[in-house]
Amino acid sequence: MKLEKLLERLEYRCLQGPMEVEVRDIVNDSRRAKDGSLFFCIRGAVTDGHKYAADVAAKGAKVLLVEEPVEVPEDVTVIQVADTRYAMAVISAAYYGYPAEQMKIIGITGTKGKTTTTYMVKSILESAGYKVGLIGTIEAIIGDTVIPADNTTPESITIQEYFRRMADEGCQIVVMEVSSQGLMLHRTAGIPFELGIFTNIEPDHIGPAEHASFEDYIACKGLLFRQCRVGIMNGDDPHLEQILKGHTCEVETFGLSEGVDLRAEHPELVGRPGYLGIRYTVTGKLHFDVEVDIPGKFSVYNSLTAIAICRHFQVSEENIRKALKAAKVKGRVEKVQVSDDFTLMIDYAHNAMALESLLTTLREYHPKRLVCMFGCGGNRSKLRRYEMGEVSGRLADFTIITSDNPRYEKPEDIIADIVTGIEKTDGTYITIANRREAIAYAIHHGQPGDVIILAGKGHEDYQEIEGKKYPMDERVLIAEILEEDRKAAR
Repeated sequence: MKLEKLLERLEYRCLQGPMEVEVRDIVNDSRRAKDGSLFFCIRGAVTDGHKYAADVAAKGAKVLLVEEPVEVPEDVTVIQVADTRYAMAVISAAYYGYPAEQMKIIGITGTKGKTTTTYMVKSILESAGYKVGLIGTIEAIIGDTVIPADNTTPESITIQEYFRRMADEGCQIVVMEVSSQGLMLHRTAGIPFELGIFTNIEPDHIGPAEHASFEDYIACKGLLFRQCRVGIMNGDDPHLEQILKGHTCEVETFGLSEGVDLRAEHPELVGRPGYLGIRYTVTGKLHFDVEVDIPGKFSVYNSLTAIAICRHFQVSEENIRKALKAAKVKGRVEKVQVSDDFTLMIDYAHNAMALESLLTTLREYHPKRLVCMFGCGGNRSKLRRYEMGEVSGRLADFTIITSDNPRYEKPEDIIADIVTGIEKTDGTYITIANRREAIAYAIHHGQPGDVIILAGKGHEDYQEIEGKKYPMDERVLIAEILEEDRKAAR
């Protein structure tokens, strides 16, 4: 593709070299540069792409996008822009033929609920006959192709490549999670979002490598509502006014309080052995009853968000009800059938805030016992271990402390830190370092009316030990344990 075509929506200055250049590919990793490449010099948290200018030029790169001058041969074209990350997003869209303009893009942002809501939306829209692509924390889904995710919101080059593949597959709609980091780092710059969604916000992702403050976190989330046509907002969130500061979109609201455009009324917990769910009535712009097979008040918000979105695509009430009843999200309060007497679920909760929210939700169903199995990651904050131990000790009736991703630490050392936290409470517990054995213990000691939650791994299908990832999917482990039990009973 001609360089001038790639730059058509960008302000720039040519520092040297010819403009009549044919670009064969675009890269931001110097190791992937080759003859005919356009290379983006990105300033990252670890390294600065400007340092590799001479290296990529030697590999045959014909164009460099920079923020400051670099020394390369005169026949290499150097284009200066104010922000190479922003430029990368704009050029990537041009390189792939502006695929987002051929589909309706739905962007969902917020601290919690993004992943579950994206899958609910996909389920509802597909039940209505739409072909839908998905980009999120767990995976990207393009037709029958599933690509495991590295980031909630990928780099802009990857997003635009996915969009191109989705458009070519015939996708009419794309639903994607939009992280605050993705917005801050311009990964979604230039995307014409049809709908922008705000689920909720709480202090999170605040630190040296992320956001300087909660105010900065809110400001980054709010950027989505300056590049979407319609903003669909949680009207119950106390920070809504801050999120909407400077918005340029039409605004709709949902929630449980009066005055919102789409409201959930009369929420009612539905619980029986082996099943936890919730039902409520939708009022306002729509009016019908809904039941969701995912427990908790947050399921009301997630499903109501999905309904608010799908209303814009003229989906029937019947399709919405059926799709929400069938919607499942891997590793998000995911029920695994092991017994008719008790309920076993898998969830990704891997910090104190998420674990407290999860256990508080499950307590509302008044189980005979609430049993929590979890571990903590190695080479991470010890404070997280103390906090999670204290949360489980306070909210669970019984805790099974096990291994998560020990990385370069000994599982026993991590477990000892968790014990330090749990012993601040009156909670009872057992330690079983081997996660498979811990799961077997939970199943074999399940009592009628129990709710057992396996927390921390969620959708992950590996365990990281001393720098290597070993296959470990809790669903597979459960199936193996049950099969062994069947064989032993024969």
